[in-house]
Amino acid sequence: MKTNKKYHESAEPFFKKLIKDPEVRFYYEQKKAKAKIAQIVKTARLRAHLSQVGLAKKVKTSQSMIARLESGTDERDTTLPVLSRIASACGRNLVIEFK
Repeated sequence: MKTNKKYHESAEPFFKKLIKDPEVRFYYEQKKAKAKIAQIVKTARLRAHLSQVGLAKKVKTSQSMIARLESGTDERDTTLPVLSRIASACGRNLVIEFK
């Protein structure tokens, strides 16, 4: 009886080559930054013991905007003033740095 063995190659070489393209790299870094912001906002909100609704009220925005921001998938860019208000509402300071 024959066995049907399939071998799969790693996709890593493909992605390493792809990420060298400046346009692909730009969009990758943009998505990565949005995901990091989403994680930071959610963590700050939870540490401040706030619901999305509670945070939205303090920031004077909607709960759906907070949910979109925390999802990391919103195509709109979040402004620094909004991030600053979120940080303040969570008892934090907004710090921006280049590394």
